[in-house]
Amino acid sequence: MRALLLGSACAGTLAVAMPAVAQTASGNTQATDVGEVIVTATRRSERLQDVPLSVTAYSQETLTAKGIVGYEGLAVETPGVVLNRPSANFNNFTARGIATNGYGANLQSTVAVYIDELPISTIGNTTVLDPNLYDVERVEFLRGPQGTLFGSGSLSGALRILTKKPDPSGFDASVLVDLGMTGSDSLRQRYNGMVNVPLVEDKLAVRAVGFVRNEEGYVDNIGLARKSNSNDLDAWGGRISLLWAPTDRLSVRLLASYEDSEPRDSSLINPNLGHDTRATDRLDLFQGQLVSYNATVEYQFNGAQFTSSSTLSGFDQKFFVDLAGTFLPVGATPTPTSIAFGLDATAYMDTFVEEVRLASDPGGRWDWVVGGFFLDRRLDVDYNYRSRPDYLAFRGFTGLPGEYYQRQYNHTKSQELAGFGEVTYRFSDQLWVTGGLRYGGFEAQSFVEGGYTSNYLLQALTPGNGRALTVTQVAPVTGVKAKETGPSYKISVSYKPVPNITTYATLATGFRTPVVNGFAGRPSVVNPSDIIIPAGADSDDLTNYEIGLKGRFLDGRLTANLAAYWIDWKNIQVQANRVSDSVQFATNIGAAFSRGLEFEIVGAPAEGLTIGVNGAFNEAEVSKLTPTEAAISGAGEGVRLASPRFQGAAFFNYAFDLAPEARANLSATVQRVGKFPGMFPYVPGRPGVLQPTYDYTEAYTNVNATFAVAFDRWTVGAYVENLFNSRKVTYVHPEAFLVSRYAEQRPRTIGVRVGRDF
Repeated sequence: MRALLLGSACAGTLAVAMPAVAQTASGNTQATDVGEVIVTATRRSERLQDVPLSVTAYSQETLTAKGIVGYEGLAVETPGVVLNRPSANFNNFTARGIATNGYGANLQSTVAVYIDELPISTIGNTTVLDPNLYDVERVEFLRGPQGTLFGSGSLSGALRILTKKPDPSGFDASVLVDLGMTGSDSLRQRYNGMVNVPLVEDKLAVRAVGFVRNEEGYVDNIGLARKSNSNDLDAWGGRISLLWAPTDRLSVRLLASYEDSEPRDSSLINPNLGHDTRATDRLDLFQGQLVSYNATVEYQFNGAQFTSSSTLSGFDQKFFVDLAGTFLPVGATPTPTSIAFGLDATAYMDTFVEEVRLASDPGGRWDWVVGGFFLDRRLDVDYNYRSRPDYLAFRGFTGLPGEYYQRQYNHTKSQELAGFGEVTYRFSDQLWVTGGLRYGGFEAQSFVEGGYTSNYLLQALTPGNGRALTVTQVAPVTGVKAKETGPSYKISVSYKPVPNITTYATLATGFRTPVVNGFAGRPSVVNPSDIIIPAGADSDDLTNYEIGLKGRFLDGRLTANLAAYWIDWKNIQVQANRVSDSVQFATNIGAAFSRGLEFEIVGAPAEGLTIGVNGAFNEAEVSKLTPTEAAISGAGEGVRLASPRFQGAAFFNYAFDLAPEARANLSATVQRVGKFPGMFPYVPGRPGVLQPTYDYTEAYTNVNATFAVAFDRWTVGAYVENLFNSRKVTYVHPEAFLVSRYAEQRPRTIGVRVGRDF
């Protein structure tokens, strides 16, 4: 790790490894080529150059070199990908323009996120944990639909975080400390450590990883007494794994992990109040605790490897948010007499996942993988809609059992069962064909366990004080069971005109599971003639047509990856909002297309020097819509989807000997992201009427740089993120109920990193 710790905090946008730089006995260096990368994006080990899809891969050394500790760094480094992350634990990836907004309330993510074999991506209006990326084997970002091997939710891509296994061959340990200052007074502290201990040489080992993060906030909340730097973050966790390899053929890995992430407030701001300023009546909380247990068994048969992975996880979360913007003019700031309206939702999700597969050994004329997948999940959500004691007293409202005017306790049970397979036939070393099929079934059913509601909102909107509110009990309800079965498939042809260039053409499909609306059938208590919440949304369908080229030139000192695609997206799942009370629900609308070009180019023109660029051009818009679909969704034909037309980055990295025992590294990255709309433009239920909240993000540029020196086992570096302190808007929340609904670039952060290998 020591030499690669020298890299930038965001030192490059590589689809391949950093150039290898070997150190001779005399201390001089000799540059070699841009290294090969082996990935498992097809569930078997293959050279990245031979995989017929767009993949960006990162080793742990590359992650450490670039200072990538979470989702934000991955989004910077991956072409065609946008991270909608307005606040900690509020994450939603967009790949290749497949998004109607950056939030996706009630909807399954369009990019599946896996930690090993556990899918952790859920729906948009839940807390989505930002996992710690320390001591991982590799991270792979697969772009384009991955439904064949990764199932539902991989509509436009899949992100795989693969943790490191214990190593029974020897002892190993490392620490990494990162101390930074954000803005003028916000200290950022990140501590990471790993220890690997062999218990029986070459047979049994244990590996433990731990981390602690304490990051002072930089956003002021003027609606609170404690207004300064309210968005502090405390996070900690770790994992411990045991590997037993009694023979060369058999291995058993047991893994337990825990992560607790507790931001104290949201980072969303209100530009009318100035930079880094927001206003809510309480702290908005997006907090989560994820615990998981995994057992993986691998057995090497003659000619094929068997893998069984069983995972049990629990995810507890808080989603507390001030909804007062619902009843305020756009841009207004809440006052003590504004209608108090908030949601304190707590959720508990238990998931069991089992995947078994058998994959052929590589190198034959036929390569294949076949397997089965089973997921069983229960999600409990307690919806607690609140007023505020001082507001209730101000209006003279009585009759509520506390400050909560509505409580509803729901749970949803869902199951997914699928079989999958993929086979490659090689006509020759120059030409091969790959086909894949997944056929599965999904079912989900929601249950209302009880609760109560009241006429609070109606009375709050009616002039006059001193009223007794009417409280009505919510009867238990069994919702309609949503079921769907069907195939997902892909086919590709790969051709090598010369040994160092691979071209391919791929057709692939993806899907999301049906969505069950938690408030299905409920009328509005504010306006009973408004829309009745429908039962849910059917699965949407997506087909991706792609051609690509991957090449290595100049004796391996230059690599280039290019991909062009056309995506046909039909029966689109969208979030809609009922106008009268802002209740969210899911439904389907017509069709959209997305077309684009992605590129990654990396070169090593001289000893110690690496330069590179990557980027993506994209055009995505609604192409087909009925009048009814337009009315309910706020969309329109020709309306852009929520993605930039261009994003890209350029970097350089220069390594040189500062002294015989000291290797120095200087690097910098410039990232550019274009503007894009944060939502559909029209008011649901009022076609052609522009939403007062409709807005765009801002085009922005981000510059990061670092200088570091590596000694024998120590590495010391200084870095700066957002060098020019750009404060552009990077996210616009699509819903009116938030007063503070914009996210800006994080202020300039200057810091040091110190690493030690043992």
